[in-house]
Amino acid sequence: MGKLIYIIGPGRLQNELMALFLEQETGATCQTSVNLSGVHDIDDEHGDRPILFLLDCQGKSLERLLADIELCRQKELPRIFVALFNVNTGVDIEQESVALGAKGFFYEQDPLDRFPKGVSAIFNGELWASREVMSRCILQHKRQKHLPKGDAAGLTSREVEILAMVAVGAKNEGIAEKLCISPHTVKTHVYNIFKKIGVPNRLQAALWAANNL
Repeated sequence: MGKLIYIIGPGRLQNELMALFLEQETGATCQTSVNLSGVHDIDDEHGDRPILFLLDCQGKSLERLLADIELCRQKELPRIFVALFNVNTGVDIEQESVALGAKGFFYEQDPLDRFPKGVSAIFNGELWASREVMSRCILQHKRQKHLPKGDAAGLTSREVEILAMVAVGAKNEGIAEKLCISPHTVKTHVYNIFKKIGVPNRLQAALWAANNL
């Protein structure tokens, strides 16, 4: 089955138009709802289908947004993604949202063509966040949590080298070019690194690296 996007927010016309646009650009099925209570019984209906909840930040308090993210993450489905749109750059909600599992951020001033790119990246398991946001998350995480040291994870010298590059936002293609290896080899290394240090994505790997490299 294909991907499914739920656009959650009060802007009915805006969200309906966004749903049509994302369906055309990403091939995902898009549905809209004013709030999460309007999303019913998706567990049995969609099974293993990847689902992205796009939560509208406009007019919502930080506490309400964080509660909505947590509610999405509590749904008993294996592949749930959450991202925020209409994010105000002055609110500074990214760190707490990432800690709860948010995978991306679309800002009020973002051009429309960023949405399909970001949505596709999130469905591919990537984080749609700027290096600045990642850096702030790393610093906050470093102050709050201590993780096992790097040598305990059994990383090879090559894996440490690649992890350090991942931590500063380098993509697989850039790492491959710098190390003169194939992108496929880099992908394999990254998979092995994630498995050894027990993280699901690049941002969590960067947080781990900040404490252990």
